[in-house]
Amino acid sequence: MPEATHVTLTLDRGLQILRAFHAERAPLTNGELAQRTGMSRSAVSRLTSTLIHLGYIRRVAGGARFELATGVFGIGYAYLETNPVTRLANPLMQRLADQLNVSVALAAPDGLDMLYIAHRTSAGIATLRLGVGSLLPMGCTAIGRAWLWTLPRPDRQQYVARLLEAAGPQREAMRAGIDNAFDDLDANGVCMSFGEYQRHAYGIARPISVGRAATPMSLSCGAIRFEPDIGAVRRRIVPALKQAAHELEVALRDVRFEP
Repeated sequence: MPEATHVTLTLDRGLQILRAFHAERAPLTNGELAQRTGMSRSAVSRLTSTLIHLGYIRRVAGGARFELATGVFGIGYAYLETNPVTRLANPLMQRLADQLNVSVALAAPDGLDMLYIAHRTSAGIATLRLGVGSLLPMGCTAIGRAWLWTLPRPDRQQYVARLLEAAGPQREAMRAGIDNAFDDLDANGVCMSFGEYQRHAYGIARPISVGRAATPMSLSCGAIRFEPDIGAVRRRIVPALKQAAHELEVALRDVRFEP
């Protein structure tokens, strides 16, 4: 293998290891990292040793598990500080969160997941334990289904096929949820999920176009509610979500950004 190709492959695998740590920051073993990345345990072990040396991950108590270290946080902080979407979106999203007493997220696709690139929450809600960097499954969340709906039909069909293939025994439930979301988006411009990703948590999402490239993303409102009146929740949230989505598109229309 040419040296340049080997270096590129090693870098790619190292980044896969870092991406395997989700925003909940649960420490992971080499075996868990191997399962998440599809690499062998021996390859993962070599990479974790290198990443520790470089300061991107560290061992936690006991030595068998790893977590992200300060080297990664520096990169992430630099991204957030220089990302015009995050800077412009946060004030609008905070206002919406405070108005509705919900959490508000802006997400872009990451494989078969949706990655939160901005997140704001009101002070008065029960936490969903989510934030910037959280990865949510595309196929069973409103924020993911809203993004899927924006795709040209051939691309949408390919994504849905991959999601269903990965869903295992939840395949039919996921298919029904996606179909219902697309019907809702066709009719109302939003979609809603309840309890499919996190028990007692709902999300209502609307697709938006970001920047000069009209990059499709999703804006969502969510909260934890026990036995909510779905109709009342939608009547309260949907108009404000649509207005905020419009304001966000206007605020971001001149931004040069692709996730």
